[in-house]
Amino acid sequence: MLETIERINGIVNDFVWGVPAMICIIGVGLVLSFRTGFIQFRKFGYALKNTIGKIFQKQEAKEGSITPFQAVCTALAATIGTGNIAGVAGAIAIGGPGAVFWMWISALLGMCTKFSEVTLAVHFRERNAVGDYVGGPMYYIKNGLGKRWYWMACVYALLGALTVLGTGNATQVNTIVASIDSALVNYGIAESGGLGFVNLCIGIVIAILVAIVLLGGVKRIGSVTERLVPFMAVFYIILALGVVVLHAGAVPAVFQSIFAGAFNPSAFTGGVVGSLFISMRRGVSRGIFSNEAGIGTGSIAHSCADTDQPVKQGLYGIFEVFADTIVVCTLTALVILCSGVGITFGEAAGAELTISGFIATYGGWVSIFTAIAMCCFAFSTILGWGLYGARCIEFVFGTKVVKPFYVVYALIAIVGATIDLGLVWGISDTCNGLMAIPNLVALFLLSGVMVKLVREYFASNK
Repeated sequence: MLETIERINGIVNDFVWGVPAMICIIGVGLVLSFRTGFIQFRKFGYALKNTIGKIFQKQEAKEGSITPFQAVCTALAATIGTGNIAGVAGAIAIGGPGAVFWMWISALLGMCTKFSEVTLAVHFRERNAVGDYVGGPMYYIKNGLGKRWYWMACVYALLGALTVLGTGNATQVNTIVASIDSALVNYGIAESGGLGFVNLCIGIVIAILVAIVLLGGVKRIGSVTERLVPFMAVFYIILALGVVVLHAGAVPAVFQSIFAGAFNPSAFTGGVVGSLFISMRRGVSRGIFSNEAGIGTGSIAHSCADTDQPVKQGLYGIFEVFADTIVVCTLTALVILCSGVGITFGEAAGAELTISGFIATYGGWVSIFTAIAMCCFAFSTILGWGLYGARCIEFVFGTKVVKPFYVVYALIAIVGATIDLGLVWGISDTCNGLMAIPNLVALFLLSGVMVKLVREYFASNK
């Protein structure tokens, strides 16, 4: 039965992430970029000044909302996670070093795509039955495209509610467990075959912590993520930069393999990966898996922000993709490629490949620090995606189902800690691709609204 499901999922996944998907993702990114005058480059300095430049300004949010910075931290909590660590490793293993180049290309266009998603989400958001701001792709489809498109909004919401259980929870917990197990084995505290009970206990603890935070509402989620995200990002960046500095002599050759390997993968993978399209597909899909540009989920968090300027909040989307993919994903790729660890091209790889790059540089002691980093990354992702799932299921069934959903979502952590998730990763990847379809259609059809909002904002802020 499982083999049949895996085979069917493989067929659907090949279609979803095949040529049509690449055309849609890159095509919509180009359309939005042209129509906004490539705002991600033209206003990049302005975006940084009005986002990261105001991080330390004290802000208070009105009831039912969170501060703009808490909104971006909640969105970053969901994006800066295992996609940056396990996803990049998988892209390089299957697509070769050149996959990193295509990850960059998708991010450069994705900066405008996410800017558009966030702007539209804030512009078309609503207040729910308890007074909280709610928004995202399902709301800008419903309120921007009209009643005849309501079915597409429901399809997106149902796919989102299903996807978060795997992508946002089970796979994240599984990564936490794998990193802790690795540290315990490296220090001789436990044997690799006798960690079943430990993993169960880890799953229960995570489930309790997730339930406590999520049931506290959107303000508690924002409060936790605004503290956790900056800490974990700085911590990981410092560790990764250390690897690059210690292997500085390998950096020129690594960048050569990335640029040349993008168009000639076989030259750097021993002929195992010979298709340019495989390299492109892996880079683009894993880039989107990491930064969520095109999927639209990040805009759900941004729509909770206490702001009356959609375009200004949209600037956080530009910064978010830049920080996630151009900075963190690139550093992960450099850790793997500069450290000289063995890569079995053509075979699936995950967080263990990235961790081995750190261990090869610093020694076995660093496994405890990578375990801490992985726990922070994955836990923050669980919180961010928990909010996404709640908003999606609320859109279809109403506010009364949110708390029961949070309870079920928290319990999924126990499942993620105790079973093999190979098939779950595959299904989650497929669902991500399916979610992108209605979102990209909506972005294309609402591009005119985007242009109008951008012009009005910058005209009033000259």
